[in-house]
Amino acid sequence: MSTSIVPPSTPPRPGVLLLLLGVLTVLLLTASLALGSIAIPWREVWTILAGGEPSQPTWGQIVLSIRLPRALTACLAGAALAVGGLELQTLFRNPLADPFLLGISSGASLGVALVVLASGIASAGLFARAGLVGGLGIVGAATAGSALVLSLVLLLGRRLRHTATLLIVGLMVGYGTGSIISVLLSFSIPEEVQTYVYWTFGSFGRVGRAEVGLLATVVFAGLLAAHLQAKGLDALLLGEDLARSLGQNVPRTRLGIVLSASLLAGSVTAYCGPIAFLGVAIPHLCRGLFRCSNHRVLLPACVLLGASVALLADLLARLPGADRALPLNAVTALLGAPIVLFLVLRRSDVAPEV
Repeated sequence: MSTSIVPPSTPPRPGVLLLLLGVLTVLLLTASLALGSIAIPWREVWTILAGGEPSQPTWGQIVLSIRLPRALTACLAGAALAVGGLELQTLFRNPLADPFLLGISSGASLGVALVVLASGIASAGLFARAGLVGGLGIVGAATAGSALVLSLVLLLGRRLRHTATLLIVGLMVGYGTGSIISVLLSFSIPEEVQTYVYWTFGSFGRVGRAEVGLLATVVFAGLLAAHLQAKGLDALLLGEDLARSLGQNVPRTRLGIVLSASLLAGSVTAYCGPIAFLGVAIPHLCRGLFRCSNHRVLLPACVLLGASVALLADLLARLPGADRALPLNAVTALLGAPIVLFLVLRRSDVAPEV
């Protein structure tokens, strides 16, 4: 499948658009801290963040201990998945590629399934009620599963000369791990199945203050690696043969992109569960907004817009004022599916698929 990616170009005044996206992110971050089952005035939120004393003592605890870690996690996850999706869409020249295309999500899901179904953790509040040991066990299992799948894909990818074949390898590994999960679930008791299914819903609320720092470190490392690949990503837009003729080391660039995208997707999946559609939809929104494929512009744009959309999805999932939260993946699907559908319909109108 070919892509609708246009040759690299600099959009008019990209700095202004990036500034507006930054302002939007700050506004949504503030809204995420202010809105919820207990509404907190925006002035009080800024007072708390500045280190002042709010008029209600409990508001400080709510903002700093509950809502701020959740909001920061949403920003990190949205940015990571958006950048990972941008990298893989460019690498595979496929507009529907996302960070989980290489089976990273399936590997994390397999690790969580093994821990949950073996340990018998059966509570609806996975991180809150399983305790620190249970939570760290699940994160560690998801990380190990992602790393195992990544290692397998990279090992097989060393024998491959074409990127399209690596895509097929990732898909098949994902299907294989998915089948193992199905077998494990068929032998599990209903309470264990419920725990695993709850994890697959996705949530930004499972990461506490102690874990946000570690998640931020890993995500920043992945984003830095992606930034270092910007020149190579621009070259790959012309095709691997032309990229080689321009002096680009295609195998090394491909390896760097896969490692960066896998690090971003694996860390988010480990802490938040498999979050759907953000990695597919955000890069297309950024290309349409900036009207370019220059990765030095698109990478920061994906960071800001990915964080904004993730914050918006979390706000909608929490339904401010309600006691019950919606599954995060249901909200991201409602936001992302129309974008992907529009892309497919627009492409089918322009030219037939090859």
